[in-house]
Amino acid sequence: MSQPAKSPLLTSLLKEVSRLFYLTMRMLPLEVRPQISLAYLLARTTDTIADTPIIAVDLRLEALGALRERIMGTNQVRLEFRSLAENQGLPAERVLLERVEEALTILESFSEADQKLIREVLSIIISGQELDLKRFGAGGKKIVALETAEELDDYTYKVAGCVGEFWTKICIAHISAIPSYDHQFLMRNSVRFGKGLQLVNILRDLPRDLRNGRCYLPRTELAAVGLAPDDLLETANERKLRAVYDKYLEKAEEHLGSGWDYTNVLPRGERRLRLACAWPILSGARTLRKLRDGKILDHNTRIKASRGEVWSILIRSVLFYPLIRRWKGLFWKELKG
Repeated sequence: MSQPAKSPLLTSLLKEVSRLFYLTMRMLPLEVRPQISLAYLLARTTDTIADTPIIAVDLRLEALGALRERIMGTNQVRLEFRSLAENQGLPAERVLLERVEEALTILESFSEADQKLIREVLSIIISGQELDLKRFGAGGKKIVALETAEELDDYTYKVAGCVGEFWTKICIAHISAIPSYDHQFLMRNSVRFGKGLQLVNILRDLPRDLRNGRCYLPRTELAAVGLAPDDLLETANERKLRAVYDKYLEKAEEHLGSGWDYTNVLPRGERRLRLACAWPILSGARTLRKLRDGKILDHNTRIKASRGEVWSILIRSVLFYPLIRRWKGLFWKELKG
């Protein structure tokens, strides 16, 4: 298992595509770090394909299908994503596509059990990305919205809730200190953990998504307060929107709260694992706090925890880890201030 962990794809490239998640990966115990890092890297690769607007939707779907087949091991034809890579604005995303075969080689170096778990979660993630492309890919000036709360819940599971399940299954398989009597609790709350993080992203990115023709807030719920998706382009409708928006802020808070419960059920001796879980939860909680008071329809300002705030969260979590009461209060401190 040491060889995959040394791959620059799982270190330097991972750092380039996501600095906060890179820190989380580096904090993970060595037993599970390579598997989770690779799954994340491949998910970022599929996400990069799905989010290349200059390439036609049918071609992106074709590329996702080809990568899915390679990941699942049902096709051994070497992937060639040169045209996709050339259309990436970020150098790291070009490298992701250019070196996808190296990532697939790392996948094959893991045990059969680990490969199975990685393939399962990536299959679910890709299905969510394909659904997203089919739903929103037609483009045009009109904003397309999800129809119902059930569609939103399904989407958050497919792109994030399933990641929580995968993370937990890998940890249970490799970290013997996790008691078997906690497995059911952890599996149940792992889904909410992932869904909560994705809901934070959806609420934070609402103005940007609207300008890309996407609205993840359900159309039926917007209609109930007298709004259509196109109305959300006008900042004057923010007060009207709050009835729907704040409902999902509360839902995200509840999900992240379950993630915090999940983190605190893990054995205290597994310090690295608990910190790796805590960091995205605490950063998400800080973002939720800012969204409650922010201008949520202003596309000129992206509301999120600043880099300085994130570093402050990381430092406090490490310093307070030995102090049980202070540690347990970290989530509510970030959420409420």
